[in-house]
Amino acid sequence: MKKNALLCCAGLLITSLLPVHGQNVLSKKEKQQGWKLLFDGTTTNGWHTYQKDKAGSAWIVKDGALTFNPDAPQADHGDLVTNSEYENYDLQLEWKISPEGNSGIIFGIKEDPKFGQTYDTGIEMQVLDNIGASDNKLPNHLAGTLYDLIGSREVSKPKAVGEWNKARILKKNGEITLWLNGIQTAHVKIGSEEWNTLLNKSKFKTWPNFAKYPTGKISLQDHGHIVAYRDIKIKLL
Repeated sequence: MKKNALLCCAGLLITSLLPVHGQNVLSKKEKQQGWKLLFDGTTTNGWHTYQKDKAGSAWIVKDGALTFNPDAPQADHGDLVTNSEYENYDLQLEWKISPEGNSGIIFGIKEDPKFGQTYDTGIEMQVLDNIGASDNKLPNHLAGTLYDLIGSREVSKPKAVGEWNKARILKKNGEITLWLNGIQTAHVKIGSEEWNTLLNKSKFKTWPNFAKYPTGKISLQDHGHIVAYRDIKIKLL
C-alpha cells in the first residue's frame, strides 16, 4: 500500500474513534456560552426514577441515548427526573419515538411524596407519534405542544417515526416558549390572563398543584412505549 493511502486510512480510523459532534458533547463555543450537559451519553448519572433513589432498569443507555424499555420489570418503571432543580433556562434535546409511541418532557416538577406523579405539578411538552398513537385526536395533544394547553396541527411537525426530532424549551420568569424542529409551537406566561383561560379549558383546571412551582425538576416520561433522548443540554438564564 502506498504511503498516501496508509495516511488516509490512519486518518479515517482516528476520525471514527472521535465522538460525533452534537451527540452528547458540547462545542467550545457552547461551553463558553454557559451550556451544560444533563446526559453524558454513557450513564444515567444526574438522573433518577421519580420518587426513587436511582434510575430503574427500565431506563438504559443505548446507542448514546437515554432509552425507555417497556419490557423491564414493572417495579423499575417510572418517569426519569433530574437530580437538580431549575427555574430559568434554555433546554434543548433530541427525541425519537417508536410506532404508536407516547412520552413527554415534563418540567417544573416538585418531587415530594405527597405528589404521586411528575405531571401532578409539572408542565409537559408532548412527545408523540402523531400518526399512530392513540392520543392524537386533539391538536394540543400532538408532538411539540404544551400538553392540553396550546398546540395546533399546523405547527406540530415531527419527523417520521424512528427519526430524531429537536425540541427546545425556553423558560424565563414564568414565560414559556416551545419549539419542535425549529418551529415555535407554544408561547405563554404562567399567571397571565391567557394562561388562566387556557388552564380553565384544560383538564388541569381542578389540579391544585399544577404549574405552581417556579423552580422544579425536569423529567423524561415513561408512558409505556419505547422512546429515546439524547443531546440533552441546558443553559441557565
